[in-house]
Amino acid sequence: MMKAGFFRQHGGLEVLEYGDLAEPVAGPDEVLVRVRAAALNHLDLFVREGLPGLNLSMPHIGGCDIAGEIAAIGEGVTGWSEGQRVVVNPNMWCGTCEYCIAGEETLCDRYGVIGEHQTGGLAQYIAVPARNLYAIPADYAFEQAAAVPLVWMTAWRALIGQAQLRAGQSVLILGAGGGVASAAIQIARYAGATVYAASRSPEKLARAKALGADYVVRSDGDWGREIWKQTNKRGVDVVLENVGAATWESSLRSCAKGGTVVTYGATTGPIVNIDIRKLFWRQFNLIGSTMANNREFNTIMRLMFWERRFQPLIDKVFPLSEIQTAQRYLESAEQFGKVVIAIP
Repeated sequence: MMKAGFFRQHGGLEVLEYGDLAEPVAGPDEVLVRVRAAALNHLDLFVREGLPGLNLSMPHIGGCDIAGEIAAIGEGVTGWSEGQRVVVNPNMWCGTCEYCIAGEETLCDRYGVIGEHQTGGLAQYIAVPARNLYAIPADYAFEQAAAVPLVWMTAWRALIGQAQLRAGQSVLILGAGGGVASAAIQIARYAGATVYAASRSPEKLARAKALGADYVVRSDGDWGREIWKQTNKRGVDVVLENVGAATWESSLRSCAKGGTVVTYGATTGPIVNIDIRKLFWRQFNLIGSTMANNREFNTIMRLMFWERRFQPLIDKVFPLSEIQTAQRYLESAEQFGKVVIAIP
């Protein structure tokens, strides 16, 4: 048996619990990872609340950001050994469809995410495909490593892979206190872009400025107009949008002619209106982005773990036994950076 944080169906609701579950076994082409730390994401909250079309077997273990060490190796696995320190690529892909063959694993016909579509890492052990492992240095703390995969791969693909952000351009990053946003600020600076960060919180804006944002904007007013003023009525080249319905109009207003709005989330609702005349007259690019393909994942992991170009931000660390408290804290939106779960 192992300790785990998991959802259980109770009275028609998915209830988050902490307790004992059976320890998994590594199957063919899999490894058993002894999880030492796992980071929370808003995806964990969405899964708990229920996502359309997502039918989970209960009990379900969430958690898609995983760092630990290899505990056992399944049949057919080569190139790995017990005791190696690793993080886990949270993508699940088939490897045989046209998109996987083209190297676009997040477009896979059978795409899924560890912790969402199958068992996650909020437990002492998880069995994952060996192809999902990425080795990390011996001196990199597990809590720091767990704060990396999902948010950094998401920010890298959205800004670099999809929006093609480059030196000399400008970018607006919404929700400056979130994990993806704090990663995006660093990535945008690395790319040589001018960074505008938006948040409702003055404290988070101050921290975004310290992290590298060139300009900050309060997002609890007419911030689209403010961006318009700050850019001398030009707008920014790229808007990184994840809020959805509540910010969509202002995001479009903040975008320069020929600019790009890249979206990876819809926390305030998925349905928005678009004035097509503005779309074709200002020649916007509207691009969706989800996670990252394997090439992008490996690139950002190398830059993070081996070249030390970036620094993952951790707001708080909770023990696994306090998983309910940790999720409530994430729901409060008070954090700047990642909420991490340490697993004994």
